[in-house]
Amino acid sequence: MKLGLGLYRSMLDADHYRFARQAGATHVVAHAVGNFTGSLERIVTAPTGEHFGVCDPDDPLWTLDGLRSLRSAINAEGLELEALENFCPAHWSDVLLDGPRRDQQIEHLRGILRDMGRVGIPVMGLYFSLAGVWGRVEGPFARAGAVSVGFEDPADSPLPLGMAWNMVVDGDQFETGATLPPVSVEEVERRFLAFLDDVLPAAEEAGVKLAIHPDDPPMRTLRGTGRLICHPDDYHALFARRPHPNLTAELCLGTVGEMPGADIYDLTDRLAADGKIGYIHFRNVRGKVPRYHEVFVDEGETDMVRILRILHARRYDGVLIPDHTPSMECTAGWHAGIAFALGYMKAAIRLIEES
Repeated sequence: MKLGLGLYRSMLDADHYRFARQAGATHVVAHAVGNFTGSLERIVTAPTGEHFGVCDPDDPLWTLDGLRSLRSAINAEGLELEALENFCPAHWSDVLLDGPRRDQQIEHLRGILRDMGRVGIPVMGLYFSLAGVWGRVEGPFARAGAVSVGFEDPADSPLPLGMAWNMVVDGDQFETGATLPPVSVEEVERRFLAFLDDVLPAAEEAGVKLAIHPDDPPMRTLRGTGRLICHPDDYHALFARRPHPNLTAELCLGTVGEMPGADIYDLTDRLAADGKIGYIHFRNVRGKVPRYHEVFVDEGETDMVRILRILHARRYDGVLIPDHTPSMECTAGWHAGIAFALGYMKAAIRLIEES
């Protein structure tokens, strides 16, 4: 098992790479979706006060030279670039929403996958969702009041037009205040399978695995839109319908832990046995949808050491990264929370592998 760190777009710099190495990581997962700072900068808050992300489709990171430079900078600090995580929503908004530019965007996504293959980035993590991650709140939910995020059965609201994946992709449309008509689970599934059929050949040609994240929160509908992977059975059904060697799971243990009735240990065992794990989000929670809180890795309802023992028994040799760690009470709360998680993971992995 390999220890990695997920870094957001604003963290893709030498200081964070060195921090990752100092904390024991050997790999990086680059969450390459960034905030837009151009003409859409005015749209950062809805009239309700809810904050949205706004992505930049022209970020040079998404070019062949940009990806090559990213990998070189990470390698220069003694790390390997294991995966990109999530396309910029503006790159595939019409794929998600079934809009007029769908075919054009599909071709662009194929190009990104081919460029990843040329650069040597082996995994593309992605989350096929119209609404994205929505409804979280922050609070002192972890041990001793450490601030983390949770989901507390918020009142649902329709998805505004001009948004996809909880990010603004069309500012003018968003400002009209109109909302997207309901989209059924069956329709979202149709779009998802068509997307896979269109991009998997390019991924296979490039030698890149697609790793599919489960729905977070794992609810069958959210903001009037259907959701795809809300229970372990959904993963099994997906891999039965599309048994492609380049199609894997981005196994988010926190999200699976949020699923009512899910056997997280059985799912981990089956996916690892079948070689269907792209990489792992190593996160723990208390509670299930519609109410749960994220906590420190050692205090939630999942026995994370048991998870590691399953992975070791199945000879899983992929990357695990901390995910959404609580912020600790100090001047560098994110860094402290991440360092705690990485230290826990490194010690537990070594104990299991050497026992």
